[in-house]
Amino acid sequence: QVQLVESGGGLVQPGGSLRLSCAASGIFSPGTMAWYRQGPGKERELVALITSGGSTNYADSVKGRFTISRDNAKITVYLQMNSLKPEDTAVYLCNVQSRGTYYWGRGTQVTVSS
Repeated sequence: QVQLVESGGGLVQPGGSLRLSCAASGIFSPGTMAWYRQGPGKERELVALITSGGSTNYADSVKGRFTISRDNAKITVYLQMNSLKPEDTAVYLCNVQSRGTYYWGRGTQVTVSS
């Protein structure tokens, strides 16, 4: 059974940092791994992705502040978030592609507020 578990969310002040993790189990040969987010009253949007080869892509709104990485041995994807802004407040969800199927985690809440 496939399971994706996100962790690392929480409440942080503007300018602060958080590191999100998403550990996958039951997945073999993971392809692209990604982080999405959905803010209050907003549509889900892609934040960052990393391919199996290590290529990355970021939303313009997070470029230079967020870094995505992965550990293939642990089947885990990370999102280092620096210089957080109130507009980064959202539920962050990880997504892992494997053999043509996309799997989702349940999400972790990130709140940026003073």
